[in-house]
Amino acid sequence: MEWVKIIHLLCVMGWMTSIFAVPRALIYWKREWEKIGEFGPLGDLTIRLYRFSAGLGVFALATGLWMAFDIGWPAWVHLKLTLVVALAGHYVWTGVLVMRARKGVFRESDLFLRIFNEISVVAAIAILWAVVAKPF
Repeated sequence: MEWVKIIHLLCVMGWMTSIFAVPRALIYWKREWEKIGEFGPLGDLTIRLYRFSAGLGVFALATGLWMAFDIGWPAWVHLKLTLVVALAGHYVWTGVLVMRARKGVFRESDLFLRIFNEISVVAAIAILWAVVAKPF
């Protein structure tokens, strides 16, 4: 079971890197678009990072569920899973923003994207608390 934890942690780290980086990259992509008026290298990098991390998110979820089944679904796991689902929703919303940006549509302000980015940090802290403190 230890190797499942290792795979889980590696995949979570990779997925979280994208969750933290892509909204910030969208800010710089938006600025690049305004400057050159076309799809540039920042857009390509942002799309590649988002796509790569999608697979990591799937593996993180799969290994997390594997471990939950192994330990018998204690109450704290339900809290963690609820928070992970919320974070996955944030990730999907980020994907919507990326796909719109690919078409040159940047509706959200820099401030919105910064706040949107920080929401994922709060969610990550909550997940870590649930795992470490095991409050239930």
